[in-house]
Amino acid sequence: MKMTRAVLTAFLLFLSLTLFAETTRAVVRAHAKDAKFIGTGIGGAYVVIRNDLTGEILAKGLTTGASGNTELIMNTAIKRNDRLTDDQTAKFIGIVDIDEPVFVTIEVTAPVNRKNAAIKVSTQVWLIPGKHIEGDGIVLEVPGFILDVLAPQTHQVIPSASLKDNKVLIKANLVMMCGCAISKGGTWNSEDIEVKAIVKLEGKKLAEVPLHITDQTNVFEGTLDASAKGNYELQLYAYDRKTGNTGVDKVNFVIQ
Repeated sequence: MKMTRAVLTAFLLFLSLTLFAETTRAVVRAHAKDAKFIGTGIGGAYVVIRNDLTGEILAKGLTTGASGNTELIMNTAIKRNDRLTDDQTAKFIGIVDIDEPVFVTIEVTAPVNRKNAAIKVSTQVWLIPGKHIEGDGIVLEVPGFILDVLAPQTHQVIPSASLKDNKVLIKANLVMMCGCAISKGGTWNSEDIEVKAIVKLEGKKLAEVPLHITDQTNVFEGTLDASAKGNYELQLYAYDRKTGNTGVDKVNFVIQ
């Protein structure tokens, strides 16, 4: 009898939630700071919409779509109520069924496929049954750069005899968090970004090496005077003083 009553109570609760819940949509976008939207081309941003009180995940998934219109986003003065996005601009549509207003935490990790660069940002809003949040939607700004050391390679062993004038090439790839290209004089101007390697030998700081843009978009290079043999650590950073965007990558290598 007790089991029957419990089952009936659960069924009635489920029925009441089903009858009164309303489908509610919330568009969520990840906007790279000083750049465009994070979408399919860079692997997307991972979005989680969570009931702030209970911790229950109400919706989750990736932003998909294009990074947006460069001219509109970067060069156009936007007035109140103007759209910064269109139907092709990367987004995640969270669909939840709720029967009363719910206070939620919206968390974005982006770009999700680049673990050394991924940033987690969040905001909180009320979702109200049947009141959709669409258009540009809820936009979370993601600061930073994606920075990858290309040379030396991780734990590369370099014979000292192979080095010309004891010089080691330091090479890196740098892009905006949306994947947008960095070049000399471009929309994202390499001249505005300081790229430098902090080098340690056997755990002690040896040198700082500036890197400069090459003829190849996104690629920066510099040379290290590595006359001593041993275990090297290279920590590379990028810094834009105007925007505050930063990025870091690190490798270890050996000179024998």
